[in-house]
Amino acid sequence: MRHTITLLVDNESGVLSRIAGLFSARGFNIESLNVAETLEPDTSRITLVTSGDDFIIQQIIKRFNNMVNVIKVSDLTDEVRVEREMVLVRVDARPDTRADILRTADIFRAKVIDVGARSYTLELTGDKDKVNAFIELLQPLGVKEIARTGTVAMKRESKAVRKGEER
Repeated sequence: MRHTITLLVDNESGVLSRIAGLFSARGFNIESLNVAETLEPDTSRITLVTSGDDFIIQQIIKRFNNMVNVIKVSDLTDEVRVEREMVLVRVDARPDTRADILRTADIFRAKVIDVGARSYTLELTGDKDKVNAFIELLQPLGVKEIARTGTVAMKRESKAVRKGEER
């Protein structure tokens, strides 16, 4: 099963290495990893995606909770959440394919962020399926290079809070 886990951690060297070490010690692969500072410079949010046995993932989460530099752990797998990825795609922009590239970018609401003599660089943000579909449609047009972020995710606010009610 695919799991999306977020961790709020102290922004210190070695924290990410210890977290990744828990996965490698158990033979699990981290499919996606994203780390950045939060509003407070001494705190970072790690979002990681992995696939594996629910029992083992729960054991890893328990170990995370016991780590000194880990402030909060959330398994968003069964939560209502917002997930996004970002991709930069450099596409071969021959005169006969330029219109198709721009049309595809428009359909997916991608941005053209760089125009060269022989290529366009496009930026797209969306869920994993949207990003994959975008790349798949661009492949026949001549994808030269891809740079892709990992998943970032946040739990959605409950409907009661959105309506101004208390939880």
